[in-house]
Amino acid sequence: MTANQKDQHQGHPIVLVDGVCHFCQGLTKWIIKRDPEGKYHFASLQSDVAKKLLEKGKLSSDSMDTFVLIEDGKYYIRSTAALRLSKGLKFPYPLLYVLIIVPKFIRNAIYNVVARNRYRWFGKDEACMLPTPEIKDRFL
Repeated sequence: MTANQKDQHQGHPIVLVDGVCHFCQGLTKWIIKRDPEGKYHFASLQSDVAKKLLEKGKLSSDSMDTFVLIEDGKYYIRSTAALRLSKGLKFPYPLLYVLIIVPKFIRNAIYNVVARNRYRWFGKDEACMLPTPEIKDRFL
């Protein structure tokens, strides 16, 4: 990543998702539609950029079944990442953050069922999604 690209993503929360998972690709598109200000930026867990970010956050780069939100230098994973992300979307999605009161072990149990079955339920590509020119600037 060049210095200019780093500056472009500076100050933006970064979302790391499985780039070959159809569900994750759909989720990325869903987030983009509900984030008209372009607050969230994205990287595929398969990318070198994501591997470096995961190392920096002391997270394993071997696991592709986790959703990661990097916000203000803090790393959030699984259901906590998804709920924190919802706070930054347009109304009514910030209301979902109230689910943070559900104990993490319950939220993550549900998250893990979806994560384990996402390829079987939604499919998988051989390569990561290529962003369109309109949203390319939001991808690392």
